[in-house]
Amino acid sequence: MSQTTAEETVDVFGPDSILRRLVNEARWSLAVARATVLEAAHPQVGAALMENSTFVTHPWRRLRNTVVSTRRVLDPDASVRAREAARLNRLHARISGTDAQGRGYDATDAEARAWVVATLFESTVTMCRLSGEALDGPVLARLYAEFRTFLALLEGDSDRLPATLREFWPYYDDMIDHRLENTEAVRVILFRLFANVPAPPVLRGQPAVWAATRALAGPMAAAITIASLPDSFCRRVALPDLPGSRALMHGTYLTAGLATRVLPESWMQVGSVMRLLDPAQGAEPWETLRRKAGQAAAMLRLITPAPGEDHPTTLSADRFFAEVLDQTGNGYLDWPDLAAIAREIATRLDLGERDEERLYSAYAAWWRELQASLDGDGDGRVTRREYATSAASLPSAGLIKIADVLFDVTDVDDDQAIDAQEYQNLFRTAFHRDLADSGDGYSRSAFVRQFLSFMSGQQHSTAYDSLLSQA
Repeated sequence: MSQTTAEETVDVFGPDSILRRLVNEARWSLAVARATVLEAAHPQVGAALMENSTFVTHPWRRLRNTVVSTRRVLDPDASVRAREAARLNRLHARISGTDAQGRGYDATDAEARAWVVATLFESTVTMCRLSGEALDGPVLARLYAEFRTFLALLEGDSDRLPATLREFWPYYDDMIDHRLENTEAVRVILFRLFANVPAPPVLRGQPAVWAATRALAGPMAAAITIASLPDSFCRRVALPDLPGSRALMHGTYLTAGLATRVLPESWMQVGSVMRLLDPAQGAEPWETLRRKAGQAAAMLRLITPAPGEDHPTTLSADRFFAEVLDQTGNGYLDWPDLAAIAREIATRLDLGERDEERLYSAYAAWWRELQASLDGDGDGRVTRREYATSAASLPSAGLIKIADVLFDVTDVDDDQAIDAQEYQNLFRTAFHRDLADSGDGYSRSAFVRQFLSFMSGQQHSTAYDSLLSQA
């Protein structure tokens, strides 16, 4: 029997799929965090992350998009799976460049994509083992076959991963010993992201609460992740062996496994945790807990008041540059920043190839305008100073084109008005009351006007903040 035929007999997306069960469990976040570090150590993946990803500046948005994408890839409907695989492939095809060492990278690199799947498989196995869940031989073999089928869905085949589980472990060890590097992305994830992660949506209004929580949780998350990584990898990239970290790691995994087995299943699903972190995702079953947390946060603010400010009507050029334009957080405005904005919109609206291309083309045209007007030294990127100096004369023709395209792809019923559901799909928030009560939806002219006001830094917008500014 050929390998392709053998893989086709594995129903990854059926009700008995091991992969589908595990990725829907909240504890899988431990496996994902661990796998992300191992992925980032691959020079191709690490370079792509540092140059194009918003995982540092917008980690919660990235997490939410990953959850949405995973659900689509594992959807029972084959057409949904195929559509998402095609979208991911288009996304990756737009990510390429040269790293700091002058080496080319390409997000469609077959070896790198196989390594991503390999790290997810091995980290999932490690998660189960450390959580107290035994996977016997047949179950482990089937799980591996499901991950290979997952790769085949994206890549067209699974040839870059060994055909059998027995062959996988030597491949995995060889990759760690001879292919991985101590990349900047690894250091950023472990020593910057965990320490500086922005507040999740539910705590954005309680900076004092989040600062206190992060001061404790950030170092713990880094220590737990490092302690769970293979010893050979830690030696290769010179990660510290922190006192007590292994005991903390084992306790965390065991607690996650116990909670998965004894607590109500609905509590321990990824969707439930996402709803807890982001009120916009729905209230149940966490509304009471969220209300209590809000009361506690209000009390803490009374006890330890922290300086703050309401959102101003206008944003300073510096603040707009940092919060909106510099999506990748590298201190400059360049094409990957605008591509990240287009990618976020395309992901939210689940655009097809034609509409996605229109959106990217509109942002590319605006980028060319920005370069011509703001890139004073001609180095292919716009500095914060260059932007602040010329912000008042920000080019508008390209922005108008983007606004028109964005209106078209959001107005799915083509009635020349964005209704409440279409608005929700884009912004993940409800209409402002005066718009909802008008009964006429959101007209093209009003939509374009608000978009231009926000993207030129002239006027604050809660809706566009939720789309482009918030983490």
